[in-house]
Amino acid sequence: MTQPHSPIQPARPSLPSAESWLEGVPTPAQQRQDRYAVAAFVTSLPGLVPVALVLAGIALRRIKRTGARGKGLAYGALAITLCWVIATSVAVGLNLYGERKAGIGRTVGIAEVRVEQCFDADLEAETLRLVRIQDCAIAHTGEAYAMVRANLAGLSAEETQTVATQQCATAFKTFVGKPYEQSELDMYYVVLEDHAVADGNVLCLVGMPGTRLTGSMRGSQR
Repeated sequence: MTQPHSPIQPARPSLPSAESWLEGVPTPAQQRQDRYAVAAFVTSLPGLVPVALVLAGIALRRIKRTGARGKGLAYGALAITLCWVIATSVAVGLNLYGERKAGIGRTVGIAEVRVEQCFDADLEAETLRLVRIQDCAIAHTGEAYAMVRANLAGLSAEETQTVATQQCATAFKTFVGKPYEQSELDMYYVVLEDHAVADGNVLCLVGMPGTRLTGSMRGSQR
């Protein structure tokens, strides 16, 4: 006796689990920009290098763990901070080079001071031989303001003082903006040679014993 056939069952493909359908689909957390990456980029723009570096490091670690967006911002922040570091280094280097070229910090003979250089020295000393070149923006005791011409050959010490004083006083008024007789500042001079030369042979200096000056005295009206 023949057995009845079993009803044919339609073949059903096995359905994947619900979780597998989500493979490759970003979660809400992954769709957001990492807030540390954003903060790193924002703080890098004005040059807050230490803060930007720390935030960028935190952002990259978080992004690696969570898969959130913002890696580009974090790397951008690192690139900008690197630019700031390079720019700062160049600026510092140029400043040091400028100071070295200007002779700041060097001790030189008083006759070696150049016009527009400021210096530190004891202006009350009986004989002033050496001075230390100083940045005019920093407190200092004196400043060389002019090189004048004066024919001093054959003159006595008193006559030399009179001529040099007159020449430096004329330059003093032009430089400070006030006649020497009315100024609170003192004036000094250094005779480099007796004969007048084109570039000048008398160095004129300004200062105030017992008081440190800040900034150039050019146009100070003091």
